[in-house]
Order: sequence, then structure tokens, then C-alpha cells
Amino acid sequence: MFSTKMSGFYKNENCPTSHELLDYQNGELEKAIATEVRRHLASCEFCSAEVEFYVHYPQTEISSEPMEVAQIPAPLFELAEALLKNRHSDSSSLNSLLKEQKGLVLDKA
Repeated sequence: MFSTKMSGFYKNENCPTSHELLDYQNGELEKAIATEVRRHLASCEFCSAEVEFYVHYPQTEISSEPMEVAQIPAPLFELAEALLKNRHSDSSSLNSLLKEQKGLVLDKA
């Protein structure tokens, strides 16, 4: 039976980095380092789960082709800009901006 308690399921300073675990899963580590990682995996459920994730969801190489940057819609950009200018104000200024944009109001709950 499975326990719903997950105490101790986390990465700590003794764990290999995610890059090392990915390289291990891809067979790209030097033999000595791969041996250390294999020993670690025998006792660390978190890192074992991370390697298992890489097995099921292979990480693809980053393409050298430039990516198309998504444009922020003008009203959203203007709202963000106004919020950044008024960030020291209270939420009533946010509510007035939202009302101006489409009758939206921020919940105070």
C-alpha cells in the first residue's frame, strides 16, 4: 500500500545536478562519475525519479534556429507598465486600472 506522506523526497546538496542526471541517463558521463551517480541513485528516490522522468520524457537539444518572440498585447503591456509605476500604491489603484480596461475589479478576499 502506498503512503501519502512524502517526507524526505527532495534534492539536497549531496545530489548530482539535473544536468549530471540527464547526462547519466543519456550515457554521456565519464565512467568514474557515472559510477558515483549510479551509487547515489540506489539510495536517493528523488534523483531516481528525476532520471525516470528523463527516460519517459527525453529532453531535446536546443535548436540553433532563432525562436519567434511572442508579442505582448498592447493593453496588457500598458497595464503592466502602469502597475510597475504604481507598485508602491495600494490595490485601489489596481482596481481603477482594471475598471478602465474592461470593468474588471480585483477581489479583496
